[in-house]
Amino acid sequence: HGSGKILLADDEETIRNLGRRMLQRVGFEVIVAADGREALEEFARHKNNISLVILDLTMPHLDGEACYREMRRMQPGVKVILSSGYNEQDVVNRFAGKGLAGFVQKPYTTEELLAKIREAFEKP
Repeated sequence: HGSGKILLADDEETIRNLGRRMLQRVGFEVIVAADGREALEEFARHKNNISLVILDLTMPHLDGEACYREMRRMQPGVKVILSSGYNEQDVVNRFAGKGLAGFVQKPYTTEELLAKIREAFEKP
């Protein structure tokens, strides 16, 4: 079981809805955002209460990379898991040394997502 508030940002409605249900089912409170701009607005509004952000790499208005940089500027210790259909190694290499809490390849299962969340919470 999980606890805390997670911001899930993805431009695909199906992923937002499935992700929200998966996370709520195990006990997380979930805020969703449909694009990078909305994700930053929600993050700014709730940043002191957000335990973790799951951020799609490719979104309209503001991509995941720019969104990540801005979130880290607002709250340097924020834990962010990037989500993408792109190859994990490419993404991980691009973000090496930038404090990323994890990466989950889309499409992901509940078990895969929860494992990545567990890993992120275990990191200092």
